[in-house]
Amino acid sequence: MNSEQALIAIYPGSFDPLTVGHEDLARRTLIFADRVIVAVARRATHQKMLLFSVEERLEMLREVFAGEDRIECDTFDGLLVDFARARGARFVIRGLRAVSDFEYEFQMAQMNRELSNQIETLFLIPDLAYSFLSASLVREVASLGGDVSRFVSAPVLRRLNERFRR
Repeated sequence: MNSEQALIAIYPGSFDPLTVGHEDLARRTLIFADRVIVAVARRATHQKMLLFSVEERLEMLREVFAGEDRIECDTFDGLLVDFARARGARFVIRGLRAVSDFEYEFQMAQMNRELSNQIETLFLIPDLAYSFLSASLVREVASLGGDVSRFVSAPVLRRLNERFRR
C-alpha cells in the first residue's frame, strides 16, 4: 500500500506522561487506520505544569511503541490541521473519558473542521479500566510517592522514578 492510499490518523496530545490509556487509544486506532502518528504538541493548548520536555516525551513514546511498525511518533508546532495535512492524515483521534471532556474537545473539533474540512475528528472512549486515568493524575500520584506502575509502561515508570528520585 503506498502513502497516497494509506489511511493515516493523528493522535495529538501532550503525553506528559504517556499513560496506558493513551497507549490503548493509539493501538485501537489501528483497527480502522493503516498508520497512526502519535504527535506531541510542542505548545500546550491548556496551561499545564509539564514534567518532561518535548524531547523526553518523544523518547518515551518511541520506546513504548518500538514494536509497532504502524505507529510513528513525532512532534508538531502550530496548527494541528496544518500538521495533519502535511502528513497526509485524514483524521484526528481524541479520547473522551467523561462528559466533562466533551465541551472542550467538541469546540476544538469544530474549529479544526472550520480550518480544514478534509480532516475529520474521531472521538474514542477509553477502555473502562482507563476511564478515570489522566496524565495529570499520574504526575500528581507519582510526585507524592504513589505507585503508578499499573498506569504507565516500564520506560515511562523508569523516567518517573528518576524524576522523583526513587
